[in-house]
Amino acid sequence: MEPHATAPVILVATDFSETAAAALDWAVELARQQGARVELIHAVTIPPSIPGYIPTADTDFQEEVIRAAETRLAEATAGLTDKRIPITTFLLPGTPSQVILERADAISPLAIVLGTRGLTGLRHLLLGSTAQRVVHGARCPVLAVHPGDLGKHRTIRTILVPTDFSPAAELAITTAHRLLAALERDAKLILLNAFNLPIEYTAYGPIPTSVSYLQDNGLEAERRLYEAAQALQREGLTVETVAREGDPGHVIAEEAEKRGADLIAMGTRGLTGLRHLLLGSTAERVVEYAPCPVMTIRR
Repeated sequence: MEPHATAPVILVATDFSETAAAALDWAVELARQQGARVELIHAVTIPPSIPGYIPTADTDFQEEVIRAAETRLAEATAGLTDKRIPITTFLLPGTPSQVILERADAISPLAIVLGTRGLTGLRHLLLGSTAQRVVHGARCPVLAVHPGDLGKHRTIRTILVPTDFSPAAELAITTAHRLLAALERDAKLILLNAFNLPIEYTAYGPIPTSVSYLQDNGLEAERRLYEAAQALQREGLTVETVAREGDPGHVIAEEAEKRGADLIAMGTRGLTGLRHLLLGSTAERVVEYAPCPVMTIRR
């Protein structure tokens, strides 16, 4: 058995787009950091026919499509600059999300890495795409990479984790802490709680208790963040905490940019998928405006 055969695996999906190429670069970097190998997966969708295509007696349309996909997979792996990371390929006809999820169940990867497409970046993730279905169904963390991340792959040293102190958020913190464990120094974990007035308050306009409500919320968030940070401290790891009032979606994106986050890790509540991301309805804005890849961890 090859030495790398027993190594943990990062499963990265490709449709051969530029964004998929960015996802592969980030997957290789993550694998290097975690001592893992990479498996590049492609689901072949076989169209019933192509107008104007006339197969010859010794050719089969499905076989031709599969051979073409195999060639593209080989080209993708050959183009990697870091040859130290073991990489294999997996190809199977079928619906992309189903093929990816079934393969993930079979090999139990550390994470699935995939790209999103479209001019609006990660917004496409929340609009019924393959990525949405993968995030919804995956039993492991899913790292979503958008077009703006192309060429920006780097060692993941700083991870920002938005938290509302729920079990889903705790799982995201644990996952982020584990990802940074491979670094002996210069690792940073940022715990962020973004809060604002409930809609029930703002619907009635300014009220006298608004200021005290926000102050009390801020103090309570700071206390809970401090307690969480104390439990995570270790040599070589800096844990920072931020409690900030404002729209959570914008606060998370702004703090990630301001603090140079390499990754945002967010918990999901699982059963209803992306409708119940850690920060509820703000999740779409987090994903859309994030200045770095976003890892979702399903509880």
